[in-house]
Amino acid sequence: MHYALCVIHAAMTISFSGRAILLDIEGTTSSISFVYDVLFPYVRTHLEAYLKKNWGRDDLVHAGNLIAKDTGANSLVTWCLGLKTNEAVEKMRIEVNRLMNIDSKSTGLKQLQGLISREGYASGELRSHVYPDVPIALKKWTDKGIDVRIYSSGSIQAQSQFFGHTVAGDLLGYFKGHYDTTTGAKREIASYTRIAENIKQPPAQILFLSDVAQELDAARGAGMKTGLVVRPGNKVPEFGHTHPAITSFDEVKI
Repeated sequence: MHYALCVIHAAMTISFSGRAILLDIEGTTSSISFVYDVLFPYVRTHLEAYLKKNWGRDDLVHAGNLIAKDTGANSLVTWCLGLKTNEAVEKMRIEVNRLMNIDSKSTGLKQLQGLISREGYASGELRSHVYPDVPIALKKWTDKGIDVRIYSSGSIQAQSQFFGHTVAGDLLGYFKGHYDTTTGAKREIASYTRIAENIKQPPAQILFLSDVAQELDAARGAGMKTGLVVRPGNKVPEFGHTHPAITSFDEVKI
């Protein structure tokens, strides 16, 4: 607790004169508690019904193929070979819950979570939390010509749903691009190199903001500018990190 308070008290402004800002979601634009206390429980509650209703649909099969391959199977069909539909659904339900229990960042799981949460956003049952400073900063940055993008372990589809249905309204229009684990793991330098190439900017012209020091280490290894976002409820970063810390996007000075 003492160290967490020190990090907050040591928060500083970040002066940035580059051309693009890359943002994490959990603990950066939005509270971790929304994801773990609202979004994930919604997925668990609706998982079985969604699987039964949509079994065989292309988007579900695609996510299922990725989940099956992570278990060592060639595809969803071979993974569920010889099973009746209700048995295959139960096998998938058990595996998805197992993956969620270990907080897996697997691409298949994230795609399936996005498919299920999409229905919650469409019905109005889900509205994403964003910190009050986020929409203000997004408008300010885009008005100044900054290219703002998202990089999260959640699927691109889930990111679109997330920012299209927030408590502050539809924020999707502020983003020029989205990246997920299909680009690469968030703690690998190569992922940020690929993102910089996609943005078509030198890494030094990009600022990455995240609450995870190891992700920031990787981004800095690729040449990006970095900032550690310290929000209420975030995990205490490892001692000795060297990233400038901020508690609000207001502290990013363009």
